[in-house]
Amino acid sequence: MPRYKILTWGCQMNEEDSEQMSLYLQERGYEPAETVEEADVVLLNTCSVRRKPEDKVFSTLGSLRKLKQRKPNLVIGVCGCMAQLRAEEIRQKAPHVDMIIGTAHVAQVGALVDEVVQKRRLAMRLELPERKGAIVTDIPERKVDRHPKLKAFVPIQYGCDKFCTFCIVPITRGRERSRPTADILDEIRKLAARGTKEVTLLGQTVNSYGKNLLEGRVPFARLLRLINDIEGIERIRYTSPYPRDFRDDLINAIAELPKVMEHVHLPLQSGDDEILKAMRRLYTVEQFEEIVAKLRERVPGIAITTDIIVGFPGETDAQFENTLKVVERIRFDGAYMFAYSPRPGTPAAAMENQIPRAVKQERLQRLIELQNRITCEINQSQVGRVFEVLVEGPSQKDPTKLAGFTRENKMMHFVGSPDLIGRIVKVRADEAHLWGFYGTVVEASPKCA
Repeated sequence: MPRYKILTWGCQMNEEDSEQMSLYLQERGYEPAETVEEADVVLLNTCSVRRKPEDKVFSTLGSLRKLKQRKPNLVIGVCGCMAQLRAEEIRQKAPHVDMIIGTAHVAQVGALVDEVVQKRRLAMRLELPERKGAIVTDIPERKVDRHPKLKAFVPIQYGCDKFCTFCIVPITRGRERSRPTADILDEIRKLAARGTKEVTLLGQTVNSYGKNLLEGRVPFARLLRLINDIEGIERIRYTSPYPRDFRDDLINAIAELPKVMEHVHLPLQSGDDEILKAMRRLYTVEQFEEIVAKLRERVPGIAITTDIIVGFPGETDAQFENTLKVVERIRFDGAYMFAYSPRPGTPAAAMENQIPRAVKQERLQRLIELQNRITCEINQSQVGRVFEVLVEGPSQKDPTKLAGFTRENKMMHFVGSPDLIGRIVKVRADEAHLWGFYGTVVEASPKCA
């Protein structure tokens, strides 16, 4: 049987898109290959949020050129955000590519591979859905009959309407579109029936879900309550909410629903109001801190993580220092931290006063050192606390131990028997690290019959 290999860069949405492409190929008789050398079809599912993953894609395409010289019938495809953004450049730099597929055409991957095999000509699909008024119905077809898995990603929304000046998502994924509530619930019920215990809801601004549905507005907090009622699902996560849309009904849902985890990843991006305005983030530092305060008041012990960009065009030393002060004040449990990377076609890329790379890197290093210290201090303060952990399998750090995440999304490694895998256990944190904890099991849930 023909075989395929999918290489993935980027966010959880890209990972989920890759799984969907895999399912569509398997539906047409393809089997997964261990390596690209063994594959008859190689798909690169790409990311354009920063320059580095794009460079890796072009480097990989260079290596695949040599492989195609040895295997002329090899089908090579570039999919996802980079395909949407840089299709013509891909054609010019990598003429050996057979398929260029944008973000809205995941469901067509199998048919396009067949088209290339039969006709031996370039196949391209780049059209983004058009937004017609306030209601959008062109949601990509999804396969829900997936293989059993303990944890699963479930997209609930595609695209974005926020138009931050640094971000290419509206260009690569189009305007905001919410999946019908019934489709989401049906998918999660089927996952639960196959043994899934944890779902992560995906969207570019996940908490603005439900504003453009034919069935009428369904607030994100309402969706969480509906999912909380699904038998078999034990944990609900989501990423990433947008601060301006983080309202009291969502905070109440997090506090009241036992299956919603006590972890929020809330992107700050900058700790300076002028930079936030230049980014077009539509909130202030004060408003952001008010949300954090409400979350910590209503959900004691909640873990809050964030995203921060340093070196945005025009950022002064004083404005960067403001970010450090906010990070010190809020004390995030963790953060994804980046130096600003200009993205073609975004307003920020054309702004004056671009920050020199050396300055951006120096600021990034200072921020990382600060946040790492805070993370270690928070984790150290939690030594002795008993956490609830979903056991995922052997630890990658030490195969003699098991590993899983706490409700607060912190990694825990501990000694335990293999029959604990897939179960909820209570683990006492004995030793703290930047990445999480080593611990000891103190209680385990009954094993299912």
